[in-house]
Amino acid sequence: DRAPLGDELLVQGEANPLFLVRYAYARTRALTRGAAALGFTSASDAAPAPYEAASDAAPAPHEAESDEASYESPARPLLDLLADHPRVLLAAARHRAPDRVARQLEAVAHAFFDFHDSCPPLPSGDEKPSAAHRSRLALAEAAGTVLAGGLSLLGIRAPAHI
Repeated sequence: DRAPLGDELLVQGEANPLFLVRYAYARTRALTRGAAALGFTSASDAAPAPYEAASDAAPAPHEAESDEASYESPARPLLDLLADHPRVLLAAARHRAPDRVARQLEAVAHAFFDFHDSCPPLPSGDEKPSAAHRSRLALAEAAGTVLAGGLSLLGIRAPAHI
């Protein structure tokens, strides 16, 4: 079945879910271009840490659970949605319900903008790019990958520029 397409899908604004998702994807691409212009990427510059014995490096299981439970950041909703994306795709395919993918993409777009506003992935002013900026950029790129893949599954082009 094809959804009825009306003039409301032509409106470029936050109230239009199609525009919101496409704009969120375009914004993730712009962040990657902006980071490249500033001379950094989401890849870590640090060399991998040497292997340490598991008994020295890993916290006890109950410690890891309590750390994860107490961890709350502006990135958490976006991380949770990205982690849940494969399950949503599977359920959408199993039930032949592409609307589940569309709702997931809209939620990812909203979470991305909330994250972007509270934790800017690019440094501002004379600020130097840091490891925090690289990790934020990596999260933005992951959101962009999910948005582009979901749009593609729905047969919608993901524009790099809007």
